[in-house]
Amino acid sequence: MFTGLVSDVGTILSVSGEGDLRRIAIRCAYDPAGIALGASIACSGPCLTAVSITPAEGGAVFEVDAAAETLARTNVGAWAPGRRINLERSLKIGDELGGHLVTGHVDGLAEIVARDTVTDGAWGPSERFTLRAPPALARFIAEKGSVCLDGTSLTVNNVDGDLFSVLLIPHTLQVTTWGERTAGDAVNLEVDLIARYAARLSEARG
Repeated sequence: MFTGLVSDVGTILSVSGEGDLRRIAIRCAYDPAGIALGASIACSGPCLTAVSITPAEGGAVFEVDAAAETLARTNVGAWAPGRRINLERSLKIGDELGGHLVTGHVDGLAEIVARDTVTDGAWGPSERFTLRAPPALARFIAEKGSVCLDGTSLTVNNVDGDLFSVLLIPHTLQVTTWGERTAGDAVNLEVDLIARYAARLSEARG
């Protein structure tokens, strides 16, 4: 379980394998002593398992395996060396829940269709991103509700059919990969857990 509050931005060092299984090496600033073998780490949304951890200057290098389901539903299959990704360690009992409950189970990909500067103040710009959700997921996205995009907990500003918008403040743009995102990019989308179960209960009642 995660909160959608990014705690580090890692860099892809290598991607090996092909077909339905890839092994990905990621450099991060985490203390290697604090990462247990088998630990869950949210990597730009999907929860992946650390299968090896090696100390490195300024942090660690950990490896994860991405299998068929992850490759089919996320943008992990397009990752290449040099790409920067948002990272979050799993939630501990007693941690502050500053974002919203995030499982790390990505539902699909949302496409950025526009990026517009809303304000450009002393601390940098605030940017509004308009995205298109897959038709099957659009019904789970509600105005003022929560959504997780590339591992970042964000509040939905507006919804218009399958289009929705989110606003990113200067701090978020600086400490995540969102400052690098542009129109045409596909980002990992996890809909709100409560919305998902509410819809399922409604369906079950007929």
